[in-house]
Amino acid sequence: MLRTLGSACKTLFKNPLGNRRMAALQQIVDNNERAQALLDSIKSEMSGIQQQLVQRKKQELIKENAQLAKEIESALAQLVRLELQNGKTQIAVPGSRGLCTSAPAAPPATSEKPPAEAPAPKTAKEPKPEKKAKDKKPAAEKPAAVPEAPVDVGRLDLRVGKIVEVGRHPDADSLYLEKIDCGEAAPRTVVSGLVKFVPLEEMQDRLVVVMCNLKPAKMRGVTSEAMVMCASTPEKVEVLSPPAGAVPGDLVYCEGYPRQPDAQLNPKKKIFEACAPDLKTNDALVACYKGAALHVPGKGNVVAQTLKNVSVK
Repeated sequence: MLRTLGSACKTLFKNPLGNRRMAALQQIVDNNERAQALLDSIKSEMSGIQQQLVQRKKQELIKENAQLAKEIESALAQLVRLELQNGKTQIAVPGSRGLCTSAPAAPPATSEKPPAEAPAPKTAKEPKPEKKAKDKKPAAEKPAAVPEAPVDVGRLDLRVGKIVEVGRHPDADSLYLEKIDCGEAAPRTVVSGLVKFVPLEEMQDRLVVVMCNLKPAKMRGVTSEAMVMCASTPEKVEVLSPPAGAVPGDLVYCEGYPRQPDAQLNPKKKIFEACAPDLKTNDALVACYKGAALHVPGKGNVVAQTLKNVSVK
């Protein structure tokens, strides 16, 4: 048996044609293996590229949705502002914190008596006609009172702004006079008492967080239309910084408190004063309301530079 196998091998190796066929067959096998490895590599790369494209598209959609929400909020706030300037009253909508413009009141209904007919000449006495009973109109029902929205940070219109112009107030050494771009048609004029705490050069061209729905108020003859939010102690004040990538007009949210700000805060109701004790920075320098971070969706948190566990105002 061994002799027969050895003889067959010698015959195969002695045959040049058989050797070439074996070499060609081996080459085909090697080529198939390399082709299969190349296909597997291409499939792996295509899968990775597909995942990257999906993630990139997802991030683009998130940014686009945030931008659309910001534009809608800004347009709504501007609409309410224009309506207020034109004397239209804003009323709360039942079941939400939003406001709407009240419809003009209908003129009160008046019951006019028909003109009396001229008396007929007296002849024979006629029986007097019976007086018709007057139809009594049902009393109009009074509209139910709209419940007051909860007082929390959701009623504050906090936005990202950029100081495009700043200087000293002409009539007050301790006040800055600023022009702040809040993503609106025109910058807002803001007066801030920060001269003793923040150098003038640090105020120029910086991003800030502003509260935009305070009632405009005159400060030494200049009407201030917003307030710059700061971390504050009696000895030190730091202007809060929006997250990297934020732009003027970005809206600031607080997790757990839906953002539905009043068109304009009523000073008599002291809404901001009620929220102020719970506005603080935490151990990580993040500005919070009742421990929930103030943030710009998709971009990050609002922070102070060094002041921890201090009031935000």
